[in-house]
Amino acid sequence: MTEELNTTMTQNFIHDFIDEDIAQGGQFQGMTVHTRFPPEPNGYLHIGHAKAIFIDFGTAEKYGGLCNLRMDDTNPTKEDVEYVEAIQEDIHWLGYDWGDRFYYASDYFEKMYDCAVELIKKGLAYVCELTPEQFKEYRGDVNTPARSPWRDRPVEESLDLFARMRAGEFENGRMTLRAKIDLASGNFNMRDPVIYRINHMRHHRQGDKWCIYPMYDFAHPIEDALEGITHSLCSLEFEDHRPLYDWVIEHCDLPAKPRQIEFARLGINYTVMSKRKLRQLVEEGRVSGWDDPRMPTLCGLRRRGYTPRSIRNFSERNGVSKAASTVEFAFLEHCLREDLNEVALRRMAVLRPIKLTVTNYPEGQSETFAVENNPSRPEDGTREVSFSRHLYIEAEDFLETPVPKYKRLYPEGPECRLKGAYLIKCTGCVKDENGNVVEVLCEYDPNSRGGDPADGRKVKGATIHWVDAATAVDAEIRLYDNLFSDADPDAGDKNFLDCLNPNSLEVLSGAKVEASLAHAAAPASFQFLRQGYFCVDSKDSSPDHLVFNRSVSLKDSFKF
Repeated sequence: MTEELNTTMTQNFIHDFIDEDIAQGGQFQGMTVHTRFPPEPNGYLHIGHAKAIFIDFGTAEKYGGLCNLRMDDTNPTKEDVEYVEAIQEDIHWLGYDWGDRFYYASDYFEKMYDCAVELIKKGLAYVCELTPEQFKEYRGDVNTPARSPWRDRPVEESLDLFARMRAGEFENGRMTLRAKIDLASGNFNMRDPVIYRINHMRHHRQGDKWCIYPMYDFAHPIEDALEGITHSLCSLEFEDHRPLYDWVIEHCDLPAKPRQIEFARLGINYTVMSKRKLRQLVEEGRVSGWDDPRMPTLCGLRRRGYTPRSIRNFSERNGVSKAASTVEFAFLEHCLREDLNEVALRRMAVLRPIKLTVTNYPEGQSETFAVENNPSRPEDGTREVSFSRHLYIEAEDFLETPVPKYKRLYPEGPECRLKGAYLIKCTGCVKDENGNVVEVLCEYDPNSRGGDPADGRKVKGATIHWVDAATAVDAEIRLYDNLFSDADPDAGDKNFLDCLNPNSLEVLSGAKVEASLAHAAAPASFQFLRQGYFCVDSKDSSPDHLVFNRSVSLKDSFKF
């Protein structure tokens, strides 16, 4: 763990439980705290997973313990090695490591099968032939117990059928293996839940070896116990599944008895975090890929310029609780802005350029100015910025007819500062045949080098950023906004696709940036003066075609 990424977890209810467990007389007295992060490799990790990663790995760090990384690949549908590699990359990027403790749930398939056979032999599991439709029909309700005509099937018959299920004799959906628990339980997860189903689908690691696969609720506790996990930290939807987790641990021959503790998931407005829905956005081409900078995926946030520290700070400051809540996306932006304000080098970039000619500056002459790289960090030094008669400024920094309180350039308007260079005063403009302004004219005060007039007069106009036309570099700028225009695109009966923001991306192809950015490469981030924080795009940028993504604007709309 690098020092700059270290974030100390504050005490929370999970730690209170762990403190009890490892104290004198606790169930894990004298043992090393051991957690795990078990993602399903069927998609890319998103910002919600970052909270779970922070809790799982951060808790282990807090107690000097261990955290495993385990691929929960019990369902071959849409699982792929691409996702496995991406998950590892994202976790390492956040600053965590699992050492030599990288596992696959599929490594335990044989042991899971043995556990299922053991349950059948104990009279605690049976092969059921209800169809999916019948299963729903016989499920019962709060006042009516569930039913299965196969519940009292003889042990030997279930053992034979289960072996034949494994051998591939039956088609998908023909049979399931169910735990024999309590058909009248008020917790429907305990009403003889399915623990194995038939699925004739090739597994990304096991190939065609298996055609029956364990259900997550059965596999999860077995995996935890086999790895010696002490505390299985899960999101809140598994709270009602905990009795089944404990039942499996109690009735199978396993080497450990982990404790499951649940916490509330992370919700963020203007976002969806269902992997199924995120995959739909990708597969339908509504975004450019899993790493589209508008996506809430960690690879998308990374490409947009988010830093590991900003995401870890975001996770820490949201806290750990049992109460579900929705966090403002603006707070995530606030955490990034805080981080980049400290570390990002300042540069000048003109996103919508218009030519500025300093009419009393000699043609062909040039000079350089030393401009600070980061006023918050003097140790970052300065850089040389060239200046000449022809410059570029933002088109919005000139109005031929000013509006009230406009303090930038307009004919006979107030003096303005060119950042780090001279004072200028607008004298007019040049228009094309259609009446559009194509050039702004001004005069400079030669005795104001560095931006301070020699006579000490007060400058009433604004400070304007600029780039030298002689040395400026062309760049493409991508301005991102929320992917969804609705604060809650997943709510109720909404179709989340109807909530997509048509203005979530604006591409500016004619931007001009200062010469020092000519060789900028990902993952470098900069503050473009007066514009926001930008990073070099990790996929599309090249020395011949610079591309910068706006990570976040300068304006902070989040209020504590």
